[in-house]
Amino acid sequence: MLFRLFLIFSVVPVIELYLLIRVGRLIGALPTVALLLLISFAGAWLVRHQGFAILRTIQSELAAGRLPAASILDGAVVLVGGILLLTPGFFSDFLGLFFLIPATRTIIKQFLGLWLQKKLASGQVIIRRH
Repeated sequence: MLFRLFLIFSVVPVIELYLLIRVGRLIGALPTVALLLLISFAGAWLVRHQGFAILRTIQSELAAGRLPAASILDGAVVLVGGILLLTPGFFSDFLGLFFLIPATRTIIKQFLGLWLQKKLASGQVIIRRH
């Protein structure tokens, strides 16, 4: 776990800086900042749009008496994508958009489902009901 945290907090910022410098040299400093702002605004719009759609789906499933587990997972993935889009940098923006696009979000949800099944089967995650 410590090694993973080290990778996240040391390697990812280095990648972000590298990409910012490369893009800045290619198109200039001001266009690079403008591009980052444009991506952030577009990402915020996407998060808002998809977030409200997910909330409507959750409300309709609850009204029908069904547990909205898939929609809640959708909401969590969209939230993570939004947080990544708010983090300045091209690498995190790319990952954030990957989390927001419905087709790639389906792949992420399948991966998370398999990961959770593996954790449940091995006993690393325990669900208690009261």
